[in-house]
Amino acid sequence: MSTSTLDTPSRSGPRPTATESTGRRVRRRGERSRLATVLSHAALIVAGLIALLPIAWLVLLSLGPDKNDYLHPGGIAHKASLSNYSFVLEHTQFFEWLKSTLIVACGTAFIGVLFAATTGYAVSRMRFPGYRGLMWVLLLTQAFPIAVLIVPMYQILTDLRLIDNYLGLILVYCGTAVPYCTWLLKGYFDTIPFEIDEAGRVDGLSPFGAYVRLILPLARPGLAVAAFYSFITAFGEVAFATTFMLDDSKYTLAVGLQSFISEHDAQWNYMAATAVLIAVPVSAFFYLVQKHLVTGLTAGGTKG
Repeated sequence: MSTSTLDTPSRSGPRPTATESTGRRVRRRGERSRLATVLSHAALIVAGLIALLPIAWLVLLSLGPDKNDYLHPGGIAHKASLSNYSFVLEHTQFFEWLKSTLIVACGTAFIGVLFAATTGYAVSRMRFPGYRGLMWVLLLTQAFPIAVLIVPMYQILTDLRLIDNYLGLILVYCGTAVPYCTWLLKGYFDTIPFEIDEAGRVDGLSPFGAYVRLILPLARPGLAVAAFYSFITAFGEVAFATTFMLDDSKYTLAVGLQSFISEHDAQWNYMAATAVLIAVPVSAFFYLVQKHLVTGLTAGGTKG
């Protein structure tokens, strides 16, 4: 028997790692260098400051008691006060505007999501004649500018006696929000496994029962995004609200801002204070739905 294997000296100890052999540390897959991390954080900080700058500027102008303080913003800090806010709250129809805005925005969010969810689910789960054409028609409605739609919509609302009516304005906004939200929710329903519907059928649920009891709870992140989009669409829109609401007590907040602008004058301090107050309900609504907004769109299909 050969003893060559016995004569070969044994190698003891671990093999040298790549770091020891090359003298430098090898990054794992997906691991960034320290320079890349610093640069990415610096870019995010700069982007954050750019996004916050208009808000800080608006808050600063709202504290200036004179309408021309925007021309000399450096002097606002020495005479800052809350007089603009007290004037807006006490001497304008701010709360009437807020009531009108919340009625229209919440109504648009509720009705819009209701129709978008049912339509998106039907297109996602069912194959009926013309379903592809329906989706393209919904997409085509987003191609028309508001200026083209105002005249025919005004005629339709006049025939239905919905001019200067909250319901008429809600329906107009739903015509804008529902097509987009339908596409959004259709894509989300596609990520929820069809086996969940079949399991509900096996347990004795009707198609509508499976939709309400199984699919909608899983689709809460998508519904939250659709509701937030519908709410914001109605909350900040100006053209339709200005045209279809004639009574100044029914103006929305966005239209009420125009009362601070005349042909020869603009009260920028009151406008800034009102804009800051307008941001409060939007921020509150965002806070209520933010935990669903940040949820991954595929989270619903992987639960249970």
